[in-house]
Amino acid sequence: MKKLQMVDLRSQYLNIKTEIDKGIQEIIDSCAFINGPAVQTFQKSLEQYLGIKHVIPCANGTDALQVSMMALNLKPGDEVITTSFTFIATAEVIALLQLTPVLVDVDPSTFNIDPQAIQRAITPKTRVIVPVHLFGQAAPMEEIMEIARKHNLYVIEDNCQAIGSDYIFDDGTMKKAGTIGHIGCTSFFPSKNLGCYGDGGAIFTNDDDLAKQMRVVVNHGMTVRYYHDYIGVNSRLDSIQAAVLNVKLSHLDEYAAKRRAAADFYDQAFAINPKLITPARYAKSTHVFHQYTLVAKETDRKALIEHLTDKGIPAMIYYPVPLHMQKAYLDPRYKPGDFPVTEHLCETVFSLPMHTELEQDQLEFITSSVLEFLNP
Repeated sequence: MKKLQMVDLRSQYLNIKTEIDKGIQEIIDSCAFINGPAVQTFQKSLEQYLGIKHVIPCANGTDALQVSMMALNLKPGDEVITTSFTFIATAEVIALLQLTPVLVDVDPSTFNIDPQAIQRAITPKTRVIVPVHLFGQAAPMEEIMEIARKHNLYVIEDNCQAIGSDYIFDDGTMKKAGTIGHIGCTSFFPSKNLGCYGDGGAIFTNDDDLAKQMRVVVNHGMTVRYYHDYIGVNSRLDSIQAAVLNVKLSHLDEYAAKRRAAADFYDQAFAINPKLITPARYAKSTHVFHQYTLVAKETDRKALIEHLTDKGIPAMIYYPVPLHMQKAYLDPRYKPGDFPVTEHLCETVFSLPMHTELEQDQLEFITSSVLEFLNP
């Protein structure tokens, strides 16, 4: 059996090595390292895949969120509602721009932001909602967009973990996660479902004016070379990463199918165990399983992870500390107990290996090892 990893990037690379090596070599031969043809090709391919008018490539997913907020001309003190159960970058950019992060709780089943909690958190200072499509499936976007319309708010989708997921509306129509709000953002960090071999990110929108503004912001605020009309940043997707992403985008749906197959195996193995809650699958979203995250019930999570580690099985906790309890984001508005679902999840969730190269013997070993601990 191959060595187990949370994400097996090497095995994935070996399966597409010829395509990847060819794409990288073409960049080196052309020396078009920044904003070269590969970036434009990837941009157009991703626009077509997502069914979106504009894709703005950038340097990473955090920049994608920051540039999105910069383009909205928000003012210090404006409030941005997001979830307390997410990676720090979601709140980080809000604080960096001197905006006010307003945190809310999540749905105990899907772990995604709770629309009712959003509604309760809205004040006259609210300007933006940032739903996070956590672990591979979309948040309840139809409800969120209705709230946004009612209160004249922007919606920026943090789609760093769910690229390729489909959201199904009540009328049966579908849109890709990240293309429903005013702006969508994603990361191409290597471990993502669509990951490059360094840092990278992108912003999506159907709004022509917002797209124009964001293209200016990512390029030092320039409208004409050396003429800077806006405060901007230097945030570009380099050509070598675009070449990698051009290859991987053509395999993205195949990768999602493989992840779902691995998740199906896990689900079946753990289905009747009373000490585990398997990931819920939201009826209005396909799941692309960026992570396979379980809830441990009446179980010593630390001991379970140590047991798996001893057997060479990596397991991770996403996330051990909610945003409202992070030292850098302590706020007198929030105290322990304010977000009971989020706090419970931080104490009980754990994630098993999930990637496109998981093999049958690996899945059997992982699941039997988990059950061995739970049912000694």
